[in-house]
Amino acid sequence: MPYSSVRPSHNRQAEESSMFLDPNLIKAARRIYRTYCNLHSKMNRKPFGVAIDRDTHRGQLIFRDKPILLPGECFIHINQIEAEMY
Repeated sequence: MPYSSVRPSHNRQAEESSMFLDPNLIKAARRIYRTYCNLHSKMNRKPFGVAIDRDTHRGQLIFRDKPILLPGECFIHINQIEAEMY
C-alpha cells in the first residue's frame, strides 16, 4: 500500500489552530476588532474571530463558525483577541 504525504484537511485545521501565533498578528486582529466595536457599538452581532493575512496583517471579521481561509491567512478566535484587550 503506497503512503501519501497529503494529510486530511481536518487534521491540518486542528494543527493550524494549535500553532503559535505571531503577537503582531494578534495585535492587528485586536485593532480590526476594536475598529468594528467603535463603529458598530449599537450592533449586538459578535464575530467569531478575524481572518488575517500573515504577511500584510490585513484582515476581515468572520461571522461564521467555520471560516474559509485563503492561502497565507490564519484565523484568530475572538476569545484570543479579547483575552488581553480589557
